[in-house]
Amino acid sequence: MAVEIAPRITVDPRVRFGKPVIKGTRVPVDLIVGKLAGGMSVEEVAREYEITEEDVRAALRYAAEILSAEEVRISS
Repeated sequence: MAVEIAPRITVDPRVRFGKPVIKGTRVPVDLIVGKLAGGMSVEEVAREYEITEEDVRAALRYAAEILSAEEVRISS
């Protein structure tokens, strides 16, 4: 049972251990972000994983939303 948690992003406990993936695929969001961080272009990632450029941008938006909600606590 896939649940859409953001536009184009779903989770399903039976797919990639419930990690967020591009809707209708097994391509995890963290893989996409990692490939972009490693220097691949949006176009290269889309072509490599047979997803759309909009899917790649959706992964980035989702990652940004998750990070914006994160709180880092530093104890001294």
